[in-house]
Amino acid sequence: MKFASQLENGTFLRRYLRFFADIQWRDQTIKAHVANTGSLKGCNIPQRPCLFSVSDDPKRKLKYSLEMIQVPGGAWVGVNTSIPNKIVKEALEEGRLPHWRGIESIKPEAKISAETRFDFAVQFAGRKTRHYIEVKNVTLAEDRRAMFPDAVTTRGQKHLRELMRLVEEGHTAELVFTIQRDDVDVFSPADDIDPEYGSLLRHAIEAGVRVTPLLVELSPTEVRLTDRLIPLEI
Repeated sequence: MKFASQLENGTFLRRYLRFFADIQWRDQTIKAHVANTGSLKGCNIPQRPCLFSVSDDPKRKLKYSLEMIQVPGGAWVGVNTSIPNKIVKEALEEGRLPHWRGIESIKPEAKISAETRFDFAVQFAGRKTRHYIEVKNVTLAEDRRAMFPDAVTTRGQKHLRELMRLVEEGHTAELVFTIQRDDVDVFSPADDIDPEYGSLLRHAIEAGVRVTPLLVELSPTEVRLTDRLIPLEI
């Protein structure tokens, strides 16, 4: 996914009211949108270099969006959670992974009940059942270990239960973790933050839900989902 224009460099000052950030840019402080409901643990560090996008859409209340923060150690972390679905869709369309080849159709925001939607429902050629995919954005890492979630997620727990139910009904299901940083070697659930999520993830794997942690390439001009699988340690 290419940005409409190259990202601007700034200094991240603070995040507040969850969806706002102050950024020092040139000789002024600007307010940017933060498209992330998580805690940004390990990234929410004042006075760190950041990258942000600028929109010329007159309908937007804020023209700036926080896209990436550089953490101590030098790695850039993508914090915009609207991006993962876009880059996963691109990768599905290209059949970037072997098990994503032979796709006939991709339905975003697939509704399975009055309360639940999954990011994608995929139809493969010659198959009657569907392949459901839920995408999660990963920003947290410690000691070269990427982890999810960075805050307790009852919504994420519900998704795992629903994915297991779909497998029981004869469909296939997959959880794609887009790891928006390159300073990691393995991926694990963050049991110390949300032990219930970790337990459910292990049950889901045993039940046949596919877990796919993939590294994301970040640059000031483009964000791209790679085919590099990060080893899963549970």
